[in-house]
Amino acid sequence: MSDRKPGVYLCKGCGIGEAVDVGELEKLPASEFKIGTCKTHDALCSDEGVALIKADIDGGDINQAIIGACSHRVMTDKFSFNGTPVIRANLREQVAWSQPAGEEDTQMLAADQVRMAMAQASKTDAPSSSAVQELVQTVMIVGGGITGLTAALEAAKSGHKALLVERSDKLGGWANKWSKRMPHLPPYRGVEENHVGKLIAEVEAHGDITVMTDTMITKTSGAPGKFEVTMAHGGSDKIEMIGAIVVATGWRPYDASKLTHLGYGASPDIVTGVELEDMLGDGKLMRKSDGQKEAKYIAFIQCAGSRDPDHLPYCSSVCCGVSIKQSLQIKRENPDASCYVIFDELRTPGTAEEFYREAQEAGVIFMKGKVKSVGGDMSVVYEDDLLGQEVPLNGLDMIVLATGMVPNSTNPDTEAAEEEMNKYLISDINPAAGVSVAGYTGDTPDPVKRPEESIPPGGSILNLQYRQGPHIPILADGFSDSHYICFPYETRRTGIYTCGPVRRPMDMAESADDAAGAVLKAIQAIRSAGEGASVHPRTGDLSFPKIGHDICTKCRRCTVECPFGAIDEEEDGKPVINESRCRRCGTCMGACPVRTISFDNYSPSMVGDMIKAIDVPDEFEEKPRIIIFACENDAYPALDMAGINRQQWSAYVRVIPVRCLGSVTMLWVSTALESGFDGIMLMGCKSGDDYQCHFIKGSGIAKERMSKVGATLKSMALEEERVQMEEVSIADSHSVAKVINKFAATIGDMDPNPFKGF
Repeated sequence: MSDRKPGVYLCKGCGIGEAVDVGELEKLPASEFKIGTCKTHDALCSDEGVALIKADIDGGDINQAIIGACSHRVMTDKFSFNGTPVIRANLREQVAWSQPAGEEDTQMLAADQVRMAMAQASKTDAPSSSAVQELVQTVMIVGGGITGLTAALEAAKSGHKALLVERSDKLGGWANKWSKRMPHLPPYRGVEENHVGKLIAEVEAHGDITVMTDTMITKTSGAPGKFEVTMAHGGSDKIEMIGAIVVATGWRPYDASKLTHLGYGASPDIVTGVELEDMLGDGKLMRKSDGQKEAKYIAFIQCAGSRDPDHLPYCSSVCCGVSIKQSLQIKRENPDASCYVIFDELRTPGTAEEFYREAQEAGVIFMKGKVKSVGGDMSVVYEDDLLGQEVPLNGLDMIVLATGMVPNSTNPDTEAAEEEMNKYLISDINPAAGVSVAGYTGDTPDPVKRPEESIPPGGSILNLQYRQGPHIPILADGFSDSHYICFPYETRRTGIYTCGPVRRPMDMAESADDAAGAVLKAIQAIRSAGEGASVHPRTGDLSFPKIGHDICTKCRRCTVECPFGAIDEEEDGKPVINESRCRRCGTCMGACPVRTISFDNYSPSMVGDMIKAIDVPDEFEEKPRIIIFACENDAYPALDMAGINRQQWSAYVRVIPVRCLGSVTMLWVSTALESGFDGIMLMGCKSGDDYQCHFIKGSGIAKERMSKVGATLKSMALEEERVQMEEVSIADSHSVAKVINKFAATIGDMDPNPFKGF
């Protein structure tokens, strides 16, 4: 923006006017930044205050609004002016509400907040989005079980064409085996009819749904709104253009042959819950061993292989409800039958609790304890938690193992292939390639071996033509990588969403609801791509990373570290941004060693100027300065909430919000140190297997980069303790002030940064 005309607007409301001298702040724009327009108002968010700003914009007096008031996380609807860039200085939550009123340090903090906002405005342009385009609107659903069938119907009902792809020769999945289903309608009692047949008929009859069974996906390329999918069907390849993809490949039961310690294989009358479904619904339940004797005494063993580090470490949740359903079916067919459910912890959340009560009333016997042994003579011994002793059950006619749900995240053509892929998919980076996700170390890495070269064939569901490999990344337990709170359905591959048991264990009702949610996300992805905008978590962001190829060293740091596969490479190694895949996290920007990647409204130079705009007192004033780069998704909201609760932290701290810690470049650290800052903290989301990072790997990448900063500090004759990283969640607002004050105390005990005054 060559003709910047910024205007500064300062609010006195919400205690700001009582905490600081707004009149003094009003002098800063003209004296330090030569900004001619600066106005104050008692309540900028009022109709009068908004009209004040709007009048200046409409009159052509300004084309950037710098608002010193509340946090940029609130009042976004009030301070929105038809695309005019708005920069916010947080004078409420992080000054007036978190610092003592009338203090010199509070005034200095407020002045720096305004300075940082003005510096930010000097390097902020209105984003020029990628071209708005007409894209393919078809939603492809992969998997024809309950989840996939529901997703196809939901897509069609929303006005979109749906393509339903199923690798087997018929629709319905495991639901085809169920004689009945658990209740999902009020009053949530009584087993219900299995409606999968009606659902299949409705899908097959719908004019906007195309069904392809006996079909495998052999190649998927492209991006939201323009995926090109190649499918093997009927002995030939078929190519379809797709707008977005919903993966509903479901689950399979845990391999019971691994449960010999629970008696599986010792007797034909020791069966799994899935096997029992084949035996129900046709009159009385007969023993499998002879087919002649009715099974009257049945023991259900819960968590058969689940919550077991040697088998499935997680709880499949649905198994308890299924055993209750099967017990009720048996009891209704033969009221004299005895059903024993042996459980460690029974899981019947929500409406399923009513179903549990019904089973108790029907005479199903629930016994809390751990199974010690299962014999081929149809006996079970369990340690009863209530009695505190071992209890034998002898003379059983049938023993049912409630095995867990294993997600179909890959096509399990061979067990070896699946295990190999699981090892790979946890990290999303091929360890064999020798490429670390660490920050730039000064050396150009060796040529990167493409990850798919080390993976056995036959395992990928979508066969993605992505630089990061053919798979949707999954977690250690095999479920698709989707944070259950922050972004359900999301995968690391923009425009591709998962739902149902491939995402987490679910029953039929939950899976149907999940399908609807994933379809809505898929539709949102198509529409956002058409507008050139980002999807979650920076929904609607029109900016995207731009690369200065004239100084790009082709080091491939950006392509390796991008969590979403949004950067490809041309044959000569030049990185190319795939804009509609990009989530706008800035991880590529933080990775670039020559700082040639930036956004219109977020760049290395912008944050660098914000750092330099802060007034750093010299060592004689004994006022240390600490800078915090705070993730805007967790850390910054936690700070805001701490301010709302009137928690106080050191007035020596200056906070700069960043899109993700993955975007933090080491240049900012060195700039802060060279500017005389005494301490630097990176504050972001939790990393690791149970990460909370909205951009998946940002905190982990930042932590890796920070592990190298000690050498830099040593070369500058500075203590390593001056730079720290803290992981906080959005729920840590009660403790974030303590974290800051502890760090401030550590810095206060050190000598001043010797670079002050240079």
